[in-house]
Amino acid sequence: MHVLLIEDDELVASGLVSGLEMDAFVVDWVTNARSAENAIATMDTDIVILDLGLPDVDGLELLRQWRARGVTVPILVLTARDAMEDRVTGLESGADDYVLKPFDLDELSARLRALRRRASGQSSPAIDHGGLRFLPAQSEVTLNGVPISLSSKELLLLEKFLRAGNSLLTEEQLKDAIYGMDTEIGSNALNVHIHHLRRKLGRDLIQTVRGMGYRLGPPPGDVAREQQ
Repeated sequence: MHVLLIEDDELVASGLVSGLEMDAFVVDWVTNARSAENAIATMDTDIVILDLGLPDVDGLELLRQWRARGVTVPILVLTARDAMEDRVTGLESGADDYVLKPFDLDELSARLRALRRRASGQSSPAIDHGGLRFLPAQSEVTLNGVPISLSSKELLLLEKFLRAGNSLLTEEQLKDAIYGMDTEIGSNALNVHIHHLRRKLGRDLIQTVRGMGYRLGPPPGDVAREQQ
């Protein structure tokens, strides 16, 4: 899952980035509303963590502007503003969740995954696609009950496809899902990860739409893994 973190406190942000990345999130961090506007306009993010005390624009105002413009990405407000009035205002301004500092990182991770599930219209922690089952919180994948070992990038890519359903995904959307803004990406890196997923989970799991991108294919059949 790709997270856009908007936080001007370097100590808080560095701890969040390290902790979330250890928990299999891809995190891009910006420190002000101007950079956040650029990020939300140029990249495909799954969820936003928004601090309210930004140096250039109040976070609540940024939140209101985004919702007024039709930005639908789930937004979790992370703030020290603990008055009930602040919480109510944040939620009524368009926040999907409101978490107070200091916070527990495990709880925050769970809240992010819950928001992502709701945004995808999924109620179960597991994502099933025929005989394929993916548990994002545990980074576990099984095919017809058999555990499948995937790399961290392959897990991120698989989650992106499973949550997208039949929707077409462009190369840029897939790269945003598994790499940060400042990561140098080899020209063939995405194709390598897709090749590995097809080899491990079935060649038809990911379909190429020539000149446009990729989409999730039909559920894998009851067959042995193709790499065996």
